[in-house]
Amino acid sequence: MNRLRFAPSPTGALHIGGIRTALYNYLLARKNGGKFILRIEDTDQTRYVPGAEEYIIRSLNWLGLTPDEGPVQGGPFASYKQSERMSIYRDYAMKLVEDGEAYYAWDSTEDLEKMRQRLTEKGVPTPKYDASVRGEMKNSLNMTSEALVEQLEQEVPYTIRLKVDPGQSIVIQDKIRGEVIFDSSELDDKVLLKADGYPTYHLANVVDDHLMEITDVIRGEEWLPSTAHHILLYRAFGWQGTMPTFSHLPLILKPDGHGKLSKRDGQKFGFPVFPLAWPSSNPEESIDGFDSYGFEPEAVINFLAFLGWNPGTEQEIFSLEELINVFDPERIHKGGARFDYDKALWFNQQYVQQMSFADAQERLTHYAAEEGYNLQMADLESVFNLLKPRVHRLIEVIPQGYYFFTDALVYDEVEIGKKWTPEIGPLLEKIAEAVTAVEPFNHEAAGAAAKEIIQYSGIKMGVVMPLLRAALTGTTQGPDVFAIAEVLGKVKSVNRIETLARR
Repeated sequence: MNRLRFAPSPTGALHIGGIRTALYNYLLARKNGGKFILRIEDTDQTRYVPGAEEYIIRSLNWLGLTPDEGPVQGGPFASYKQSERMSIYRDYAMKLVEDGEAYYAWDSTEDLEKMRQRLTEKGVPTPKYDASVRGEMKNSLNMTSEALVEQLEQEVPYTIRLKVDPGQSIVIQDKIRGEVIFDSSELDDKVLLKADGYPTYHLANVVDDHLMEITDVIRGEEWLPSTAHHILLYRAFGWQGTMPTFSHLPLILKPDGHGKLSKRDGQKFGFPVFPLAWPSSNPEESIDGFDSYGFEPEAVINFLAFLGWNPGTEQEIFSLEELINVFDPERIHKGGARFDYDKALWFNQQYVQQMSFADAQERLTHYAAEEGYNLQMADLESVFNLLKPRVHRLIEVIPQGYYFFTDALVYDEVEIGKKWTPEIGPLLEKIAEAVTAVEPFNHEAAGAAAKEIIQYSGIKMGVVMPLLRAALTGTTQGPDVFAIAEVLGKVKSVNRIETLARR
């Protein structure tokens, strides 16, 4: 059985790159009848942000990516928060020391800086703590057993470093990138246990993946270099036989295709890069999410699935269940995927088109109330059905259709002025009179009466119709004029036409 995990760090709002990683893990787990696990990697206490863990859980729930095991659900390998598994990591770090695969180090910050400076002066391009320098540093490899015992008895804080022997070939069979080879001579002796007793990402990640029986690791390509150390850890523990497969996802790129999409790009370019809004008492620290932008969670899932993957067909709209059925990790791209906000809007529009009024009513009522509109002034269902084909997000319906909810129209004087002539006012008066006589009042009958007047006037339909629309809505752009009139009703429509006629 496949077991896949999403293992974010609670360091702030969750970037959509993390959501895409969670999605691909979820899809592969579900496709193979496996388990999707949420593990909170919160061992870096310096970067911990209160509320971030709850944000991660709410984001996954909003998108329908509910874990089978995790901090909320529990499971056979609890706890699923690394900060609650501290003794486990220490025990495994000590085992590596006992087996000669790791060692104690007492180097101070000043010692490390001097080492780097010394190597830089020698022309070493990337100074690092490795086999070439460890003999000069303050670590247990340079001590007699008696001196080591004495040092440990003094309880001086230490780190534990992985002992990386040079000259090893580390081969990774990445399911997306194929064979990747590292030379251990290029790697440092990575810190596994910090002086404060907390494990580093590398130790905790490998230990937990092993203990939680993770079979497949799908994560961002920024973790590919770290995989070399992780494989060395699997070797050091003797876990090669249960090592998971690795798939390193391509970057999500900025809209122009240059550089990785960052958390700051949302504010810079004016689109969301987080699933949910992150509120703050300080407005400057608040951020918007796909939810506050008015996106449907199903559309966000559909959009993110195509950021680096495709099914190999022309179909683009997939429910989550359909994505599970067609998802093939071998179709994940190697190259970066450009974030196209217009495409995100297009995906969302497809889901809005499929909505019934029953699906939309509660939110539309809420949006209208936020704007202070009296819903008694219009048939909200008719407004929704009329504007649905013209919006990308449900949140756009009320502001685009504001003229159905108020008589305080905002006229587009520039566009109206482009088409206005002295003959227009009297013509609009005649149209208002003809429409008043229409019975029963509907868009077909009102349209026929108005068009007959326009044809006899000798003024082009393309001049009058936009002005009729402006009379009803304030702008020359929008839905069919007489469909708008039917929703507004005869009295309101006639009054608005007469008002513009007398401008």
